Amino acid sequence: MKSPFYKLLINFSILILTFNTSSSQVAKNSIVSKAYLNIAKAITDTAMSDCKAYSLLKELCYDIGPRLSSSPQAAAAVEWARQNMLTFGFDNVHLQPVMVPHWVRGEIEKASIINSSIVGTVSMSISALGGSISTPEMGIVAEVIEVRSLNEVKELGTKAEGKIIFYNRAMDSRLMNTFFGYGSAVDQRTLGAIEAAKAGAVAALVRSVTTRMDNVPHTGLMYYEENVHKIPAAAVSTVDAELLSKLIKLENQVKVWLRLSCKTYSDIQSYNVMGEITGIDRPEEVVLLGAHLDSWDVGHGAHDDGAGCVQTIEALRLIKILGLKPKRTIRAVLFMCEEFGIRGGPAYADSIKKNDPNHIAAIESDRGGFMPRGFSVSADSGTVERIKKWEYLLENIGANHIFQGGGGPDISPLNQFGTVTIGLIVDDQRYFDYHHSANDTFDKVNERELELGAVVMAILSYVLAMEGI
Repeated sequence: MKSPFYKLLINFSILILTFNTSSSQVAKNSIVSKAYLNIAKAITDTAMSDCKAYSLLKELCYDIGPRLSSSPQAAAAVEWARQNMLTFGFDNVHLQPVMVPHWVRGEIEKASIINSSIVGTVSMSISALGGSISTPEMGIVAEVIEVRSLNEVKELGTKAEGKIIFYNRAMDSRLMNTFFGYGSAVDQRTLGAIEAAKAGAVAALVRSVTTRMDNVPHTGLMYYEENVHKIPAAAVSTVDAELLSKLIKLENQVKVWLRLSCKTYSDIQSYNVMGEITGIDRPEEVVLLGAHLDSWDVGHGAHDDGAGCVQTIEALRLIKILGLKPKRTIRAVLFMCEEFGIRGGPAYADSIKKNDPNHIAAIESDRGGFMPRGFSVSADSGTVERIKKWEYLLENIGANHIFQGGGGPDISPLNQFGTVTIGLIVDDQRYFDYHHSANDTFDKVNERELELGAVVMAILSYVLAMEGI
């Protein structure tokens, strides 16, 4: 509930913002700057005294759980999101149909190093990669060949025939931006089975894409190529990857037994979920807030991307309960099926082609619920500079670093319409400890950091809805 003080503060600030607030003048106009600072403070104070993001995330994680795009839990999450948007009084709450892949992990995921002269037979922690086929019912037994790149596989020639290819290139821990480190290693997960199959291999094992040394495997999407024989593929924990690599160096031949029971069925229908605060002056112009509602089927999907979902809802709720009336529409969209090939984002973009609303900006949260540090902007340098002038509104939180960079996977299809896409940047040093693994649970999320992510999304989306770009 808003205090009388905040009612007066917000009303006074809005009154100021109705006068002489062209984009080129705002940063220079101390009165207008003060009005936006008052609104930013009101959003922050309200959020920190009435946090809803954390309780929403608890519901999503514990009442629903992991949300693979084709699963009953994903369907439950769609209804959960719709009901919360209605409860918070958002406008135009509705579902948008999306066809999504239907892959089921199955109950059997087993692998063992067998008959080693050093360790004997030892089980390994693995996780089938998303989209993998199953092994034969009794599994696969084959010698393992270790490689560090896709090119190494191509150079093996006939040596790979009948073997299991083990990709063991670690994330580059020297890179301070952990997403760059992820990008340096993830190709072996996504494309490794294709290159291994081309070389005649019978299966692929991939070192988990994380810098953390533990026995928890990290799953993720992999691809097959038309007219290339499909082989099963699984991620192996970093601890077991190290063990396997060590044994290969010490022994003439190391064999692994692998058994998976995953299956792929026909695509099924799911939904994007959306609601908005309708603009009072230019309702046809949209500032979008987004995240992806699906997750992998391990852990809770708390950081990836339950955090982004509740931040998106919470940002809009904060603007709503403070009685702010943006000139342009601010729309929350929870996209379905980002993890399994990015289906929700393109489906939304296709609807834009038909309905032609002008999306001036889109902000995505898909880097976990950690402390916000700023925003990366996918646009030319001049546009970035125009958005940077709002850094002062985020300075008190320490999230005032706005720079040129990527926006986000679900909103990237909007770039074709000239939309400025923006990604929420957080302290990402721990993100890949949890990413796509059973470690990604509710207890790993800090309440204040999560809420502050929603706060900075609310502040930036509101000022862009008022002033444009």
